Amino acid sequence: MTRITDILLVLGIGLLVFGFQPAAAQSNPNGSVLDDPLVKDVGKTGLDHLYNLEFDAAREAFVQIDRRFPGHPIGPFLNSLTTWWEILLDIQDQSRDEQFFKAMDEVIRRADKMLDRDDRSVDAMFFKGAALGFRGRLRSNRGDWFKAAMDGKKAMDYVLAVPEIEEQKPDYSFGKGLYDYFAAVVPQRYPFVKPVMAFFPKGDRALGLKEIQHTADNGYFIQTEAAYFLLQIYYLYELDYEGCVRYVTWLRDHYPRNSFFHGLEGRVYAKWNEREKASRIFADIVELYKEKQTGYNEPLAEQALYYLGRLRMSDRDYDGALTYLLQLEALSARSSQDTYFKVMGRLRQGMAYDAIGKRSLATSRYREVLKMKAHARSHERAERYLKKPYQG
Repeated sequence: MTRITDILLVLGIGLLVFGFQPAAAQSNPNGSVLDDPLVKDVGKTGLDHLYNLEFDAAREAFVQIDRRFPGHPIGPFLNSLTTWWEILLDIQDQSRDEQFFKAMDEVIRRADKMLDRDDRSVDAMFFKGAALGFRGRLRSNRGDWFKAAMDGKKAMDYVLAVPEIEEQKPDYSFGKGLYDYFAAVVPQRYPFVKPVMAFFPKGDRALGLKEIQHTADNGYFIQTEAAYFLLQIYYLYELDYEGCVRYVTWLRDHYPRNSFFHGLEGRVYAKWNEREKASRIFADIVELYKEKQTGYNEPLAEQALYYLGRLRMSDRDYDGALTYLLQLEALSARSSQDTYFKVMGRLRQGMAYDAIGKRSLATSRYREVLKMKAHARSHERAERYLKKPYQG
């Protein structure tokens, strides 16, 4: 997660504080679509299919809801989630971006029509805010920081307009928990945002964690999102091994076909040096890629090969590491983009060659790295090892 993405998260994630508030009778006498029995039943089924990467089954479920509520933003929003996950599985592929942006525009258009009739419509504000949030998230991934920030600001406007609701359900504590946590943590990590955060409500790290955990353990519609966010928080911010294992295990148990969660499981064990477990997981991912299982695509295989090589280097098995790193080089040649794993794999090739005394091969790899896009101090390290060989 980049610095800019962290900041955008704080500015935009507040939409969820509003987004999952229960519909208040005094402000929404017609109730919320999220309370409809068909939405609760079919929607939950569709989301389960979605997280298991069963996209056709998910679409069938979401189409039922769109037919039941024509003109409501819930239809295009749910349908767009399948596109979102297709993007997430290969974030470098921008071929679906326009389709996703059009879906978000349709959600916003339908929500605006509802707001024209009732400017306090809970459903309209939720789905418009959610669409702005997802659109901003993709824009930030594409480096369009200004538009992403504008989406976050617009979403935040809805958050600040929502009346306080007394009664809370597990799903509804998620957004507030995200805001409480990140509004407290990000200014500590990046002090330069403190002046901006002075205009927003103060955060509370401990309370935020408690609220997100409540949703992850007891939620209905967004239990999975809460578990995923908790995993990221424990992995990136709290550095909590037990917390990571708890939630990545939950995600894997509930959605065994989700390749994205499978990769996260391997990264958790690799981060905490559980080399045997991590190696087994990444080896399984490579095999599933070879079998062409849904979701086990080239980017995930690149990630797995990189970690297998790095783990072998941790065991000082440099020849074994090179076996994986050379496979990574061949696989990553499919694209002209200098992805993180492509660049870092090339750097580690040089390090492995140095460790087994093949200096000329090592230096050629370091020079290649210097011609590629910089990732994680790759240029600095390549220059260092050109001057002084990697010792292992």
